[in-house]
Amino acid sequence: MPPSKKQEYTARHLSVLEGLEAVRKRPGMYIGSTDSRGLMHCLWEIIDNSVDEATEGYATKIEITLFPDGSVKVSDDGRGIPVDEVPGTGASGVEVVYTKLHAGGKFDGSMYGSAGGLHGVGASVVNALSERLDVAVRRDGKVWEMSFHRGEPGVFKDGRTPKPDNPFTPFTTQSELQVTGKVAKKNTGTTVRYWADPEIFPTDTEFDYPHLVERAREKAFLVPGLEIVIRDERGLPGTPGEEGPVEEVFKYDGGVVDFVDHLAADAPVSRTMHITGSGTFTETVQELDTKSGHLKPREVERNCDVDIALRWGNGYDTREESFVNIIATPKGGTHLTGFEAGLVKTVRAQIESRARQLKVTARDPRIDKDDILAGLTAVIAVRFPEPQFEGQTKEVLGTAPIRAIVSKVVEEGLTKELTSSKRDARTENLRILEKIVAEMRARVAARTQKEISRRKNALETSTLPAKLADCRSEDIEQTELFIVEGDSALGTAKLARDSEFQALLPIRGKILNVQKASPSDILKNQEVSSIIQVVGAGSGRTFDVDAARYGKVIFMTDADVDGAHIRTLLLTLFFRYMRPLVEAGRVYAAVPPLHRVEVAGKGRKKGEYIYSYSEAELHQILSRLEKQGRSYKEPIQRYKGLGEMDADQLAETTMDPNQRTLRRISLEDEQALRFAEETFELLMGSEVAPRKDFIIDGADDISREQIDA
Repeated sequence: MPPSKKQEYTARHLSVLEGLEAVRKRPGMYIGSTDSRGLMHCLWEIIDNSVDEATEGYATKIEITLFPDGSVKVSDDGRGIPVDEVPGTGASGVEVVYTKLHAGGKFDGSMYGSAGGLHGVGASVVNALSERLDVAVRRDGKVWEMSFHRGEPGVFKDGRTPKPDNPFTPFTTQSELQVTGKVAKKNTGTTVRYWADPEIFPTDTEFDYPHLVERAREKAFLVPGLEIVIRDERGLPGTPGEEGPVEEVFKYDGGVVDFVDHLAADAPVSRTMHITGSGTFTETVQELDTKSGHLKPREVERNCDVDIALRWGNGYDTREESFVNIIATPKGGTHLTGFEAGLVKTVRAQIESRARQLKVTARDPRIDKDDILAGLTAVIAVRFPEPQFEGQTKEVLGTAPIRAIVSKVVEEGLTKELTSSKRDARTENLRILEKIVAEMRARVAARTQKEISRRKNALETSTLPAKLADCRSEDIEQTELFIVEGDSALGTAKLARDSEFQALLPIRGKILNVQKASPSDILKNQEVSSIIQVVGAGSGRTFDVDAARYGKVIFMTDADVDGAHIRTLLLTLFFRYMRPLVEAGRVYAAVPPLHRVEVAGKGRKKGEYIYSYSEAELHQILSRLEKQGRSYKEPIQRYKGLGEMDADQLAETTMDPNQRTLRRISLEDEQALRFAEETFELLMGSEVAPRKDFIIDGADDISREQIDA
């Protein structure tokens, strides 16, 4: 309903927010959000100040402590925030840093060659959004302290423990930086402890411990020799400190090379390459003219240092981490764009120069960026003064000249690596290029297979493998694909299945070990190609789980050593090339019986068959029958394979959804993924020695009967 009186809009309706009021009024402008992400952003504003000290070589240790009362403390052994008076303000350096927006020592580049804190708002923003913040500076042989309440300096009247709701007296005439103790002159640094304001952040917002650990590890990798200690005293459920205080220490000396080796989850195809370089660019900056008192433009020359590590693995996932002055840029920017441009240009040139060796012809499509990035793990770190970010959250680098500098460094460094004359390097380099070419061919083949494997209606001809016994239903939720070992089992399974929703695909013998094979060999293999085609969702990085033709994929193999081996080969294929299906929990292993006990009738009880699925279960069955005084036929049938069962038995024990048992194969988290990658590489990879050691070590602890128990 429109207002009855027209609203006037005059100058008296305008508001000017002074000091930190703007931050409290619109916190999202400075920290992105007021949820856990924003809370973590505040913490990183404080930590990054300490990291900047380490980057410049003044700090070697940073300690982060999470307290049960929701507060957090960050302490470093850097130079300490200046405690003397800032000219023209009448306030100490500590007060200016924590109460004034756009104040700090990183604007002119004289104190910090490159820094993460650039806008001079980080510490003051955290102070504005904190119910209480305490700063202690160790400098000049003294300990200087100051406290703030929602950005206002003053004094808390603390009892035994500091709390944000303790009585607070603000300074009225002049702020005072108090000297509270003495230390050795060499003992310098800054300690900050703050309590997030519940008026800004919801009371249930918690510091994200896994994210904190991940980011702290990043900083330790990027500043070689820096020690970061995280101590969690909160005792929160679901965290490592649930049972009591826990402490983790991060310190690395290998820099970005160690970082890449840590990030990479798949087996390597190449060595970890380390590319470094630098470049210069000019930039127009505004500087204060002391004579006129006005800002004047001036051309300055900047130097940019580039530090990159990369390697290719046998997977198809891409992991790129980019940093500017140790600050993570999760959304990339000009440095990441430059890296990818240089990478694509160099690799394309190398493939063109070796086209005959790689069997690349003019009929082949051009190498795509995605072909090159498949299986790549890379860390891109640049350092230069006063970078331009897109917003205070610093998630995207915007400095335009950095793109060309990084691209040139990558071209020169990667060309040198890929044309190395060292024998081992030549072999690896060829393997890299072959992998990229294979990815291109796999992309084309997968697109073709995806197009032809879509379900056909009655009027169309099917191009699916002739040996597939498909089901009638098109309801993805209900349909099941059984991958069956051998043609003999297929014949029995055809009679045992429900053809409405159960499809059968036989495989002959043991399929190709895809862990060791190249993508081109995989596509040529008839059995593997048929499985990929029947599943109908592509393979590798082109795999689309929503396009899969069946709701469940079930491995149905014999309950013997060969059957276990075939299951492992199938699982390797699905894990390596159809992983989203495994992650979605849609891949299963059937559990066929090992034994059949024929029990004679007694009295009114009819004779019956009892199935057991392990040796232990068989002994339990026999013991129970003896107690009941019931006899059974000797010898007890031991199934060597699925083909020994008749259709009714197979349906009852293995295929009927109402009676069967299935083992779901799942992949829950990053740790499980890393473990799975290591296990597949150990059991199915090219290195024989580790696998031999594994078999020898476990030989005494396992029997054949335990393989499928």
